[in-house]
Amino acid sequence: MDRDPTIPEAGPEPMTDVRTDYVFDNAHPQAVRQHRYLAEAHDPLTLARLAETGVGPGWHCLDVGTGGGSVAAWLADRVAPSGSVLATDVDPGHVRPRPGLTALAHDIATDPLPEARFDLIVARLVLRHLPDRAAVLDRLVRALVPGGWLQVDEFDTTYEPLLLAPDESTAHLYRRFLAAKDAVMRAGGVDPAWGRRVPEAMRAAGLVDIDPRPHVQLRHPGAADLLLLEHHTHHLRDGLLAAGMTEADLGALRSALREPELRACSSVMYSVHGRKPAR
Repeated sequence: MDRDPTIPEAGPEPMTDVRTDYVFDNAHPQAVRQHRYLAEAHDPLTLARLAETGVGPGWHCLDVGTGGGSVAAWLADRVAPSGSVLATDVDPGHVRPRPGLTALAHDIATDPLPEARFDLIVARLVLRHLPDRAAVLDRLVRALVPGGWLQVDEFDTTYEPLLLAPDESTAHLYRRFLAAKDAVMRAGGVDPAWGRRVPEAMRAAGLVDIDPRPHVQLRHPGAADLLLLEHHTHHLRDGLLAAGMTEADLGALRSALREPELRACSSVMYSVHGRKPAR
């Protein structure tokens, strides 16, 4: 992959002692499935919103917490041949090589970024994991060129109601699972309601033209967002057991999530645009 000369090169080891305590660890055996379901469920919204910024040839972009790299790959194709995309993550090993795309081991909570470098920065489901979100947001704003765009896509998982279940025991199990998952996320430092707070945080960071767009999906058997939820029963297994679920509960839930009658509302994904004031 091409290297961005404005950022110190990372060798086999990360730039610093990067964090390994994120709830969804890229080194986890389930990480590939996590990335696939996230992309299937949420790339349509993320990419449509990115397109609204006008991103195109010659733009220089940063994808923070790139995960599987699907967003970074789309951006690299969009800005070719004269633009560039830097995809950062504490473990960027899932990013596939592509012309114009640089993958870098980087912890946005601690590692530096160049100032006034990027025309567009996207951070999806990253800041909710960081205790010092405001400081990280300020760092991202400083990394934008005047007039540059920041897109933050974040969940509010305090809203994801069950709409229809085959029976009351299934409904009770589903709700118990959501409560246990919430406990696991909170224990990992996640702010479950961060999505709704993003617009005000962007304004406080000095951005203008702030444009929040809430989005929900219908969870039904086979839907990517429900597959992602089922995947969490594997990826978060240890935490869920510590939060009071049992192996029998998790097995029953996996079966319940395939019931044809099941209908639920996803959590709210807020896709928020903000622009750095031009000089």
